[in-house]
Amino acid sequence: MAYRKLGRDSSARKALFRDLATDLLINEKIVTTEAKAKELRPLVEKTITLGKRGNLHSRRQAASFIRDEVANEEEGQNAIQKLFDDIGPRYEDRQGGYTRIIKMEPRKGDGAPMAVIELV
Repeated sequence: MAYRKLGRDSSARKALFRDLATDLLINEKIVTTEAKAKELRPLVEKTITLGKRGNLHSRRQAASFIRDEVANEEEGQNAIQKLFDDIGPRYEDRQGGYTRIIKMEPRKGDGAPMAVIELV
């Protein structure tokens, strides 16, 4: 399977997608380049599927990929807890297709095609 390298080595690419996936789960909507959004989609969809399962093994698998960042300061909720408490149950009846990519106008500085990726 071919994938986009995005001008990064493998460790930088993995770190980029961990950060983007964590931000998407916390904010439920992020603006990024079209190529990054298209590569991020399957990773986030698989993570949400883990959130739907809700067992300990799934929680540990998700925790190995998602960064431990605070999602909601009032409740003291982190990204993993939000995934398993809010996002997973929300998509209980949905069989995939948890994200949407909407194309935007190109970035002003370098003309890179931009997109919004959001949870449906």
